[in-house]
Amino acid sequence: MIKRYSRKELTDIWSEENKYKIWLDVEIAAAEGMEKIGQIPKGVASTVRKKTKINVKRIHKIESEVKHDVIAFLTSVTEKAGFKARYLHQGMTSSDVLDTSFNIQMVQSGKVLLKDIDQILKVLKKQARKYKLTPCMGRSHGIHAEPITFGLKLASFYEEFKRNRKRLVDAINEVSTCAISGAVGTFANINPKVEKYVAKKLGLKVEPISTQVIPRDRHAFYFSVLGIIAGSIERVAIEIRHLQRTEVYELQEYFSKNQKGSSAMPHKKNPILSENLTGLARMVRSAVLPALENIALWHERDISHSSVERNIGPDANITMDFALVRLANILDNMIVYPKKMMDNLNITRGLIFSQEVMLELTKSGLSREKSYRIIQSYSKKCLAEKLDLYDVLFADKFIMSKISKQKLKSIFNYSNHFKNVNLIFKRVFN
Repeated sequence: MIKRYSRKELTDIWSEENKYKIWLDVEIAAAEGMEKIGQIPKGVASTVRKKTKINVKRIHKIESEVKHDVIAFLTSVTEKAGFKARYLHQGMTSSDVLDTSFNIQMVQSGKVLLKDIDQILKVLKKQARKYKLTPCMGRSHGIHAEPITFGLKLASFYEEFKRNRKRLVDAINEVSTCAISGAVGTFANINPKVEKYVAKKLGLKVEPISTQVIPRDRHAFYFSVLGIIAGSIERVAIEIRHLQRTEVYELQEYFSKNQKGSSAMPHKKNPILSENLTGLARMVRSAVLPALENIALWHERDISHSSVERNIGPDANITMDFALVRLANILDNMIVYPKKMMDNLNITRGLIFSQEVMLELTKSGLSREKSYRIIQSYSKKCLAEKLDLYDVLFADKFIMSKISKQKLKSIFNYSNHFKNVNLIFKRVFN
């Protein structure tokens, strides 16, 4: 992943140094397990632990000759640890190391992403409560529908990220497995007790049945969850982008003192961070399809999944981390314009109360069809002639024979739409 969209905490997890460190942890844990059951002499694990230092350049140099990464790694360990290192990897296959280690990197990444989501939830909760009763326009199909509050909009995002957090916890659990089962998963040359020991030592669960690899449906689930989270990020980002449009301008991304919006037009303040999130969300989602396709490997294993995971493992996790942190910062520092929200509420001159008028007419005995037809006709007239719906209705004797003046006034009141805000907030935040 390019540095522009990377944070050190995640790039460290997916560094070559950390990868080989995890490989070494797996091999040492397996050696300890073998020692306990007498498969190899005691002291192998402790010797390897004391004498081995990861040398990425040396591993790569050996790999350039032997054309096998795990063999290159084991050779480099033997160079440092000496004669006892020959007992490493007894009865194991490369995928025992690769898959268990890859899962550990996924778990490490997932835990960071959980912290990122927690920060988004914290910010959304704060902002939702701040704007709990700030009226704004609810839109469907991009068209004015009925009033909501800006706090409700943010509460909707909060609830979605609560679901995303649960999904991610489940996805981390899904990939928290260990396989030390040999060439085709039959434990032909290694005792299952070793696998159990390694799993416990490294904080994983035993893979109930593996082939030469851990089944890739687990990883497909993890990357699918990242794709869903990316969709949620984009949902928020698009909302911010729409609301910052000049014609709407109900909120704005924070714009620093010396920031420039356009190389040509000095007046521009563009929602570049939210636009960036839309692009990053596309990148994360692009990892989902190849992850799903990795499920179907030949027989007990081929390596068609390997090149895919070498790319999407770091890229999807690093990009997701960057995007989540950026979203939290955008939400925390956004500038909200309540007055502009109220101005926009009034653009249609009361048409947003049309449903309530229609319902009141049905209560007076008119059919729903006739009530709808009357109010729709007057709504079109108001739009075409820039009239207030209240004034047009008040001037209609037939309508005023069905609805009292006092009732009509009460209908054209924003507060009617906010009477259940507390109930919704209680559902979401309690």
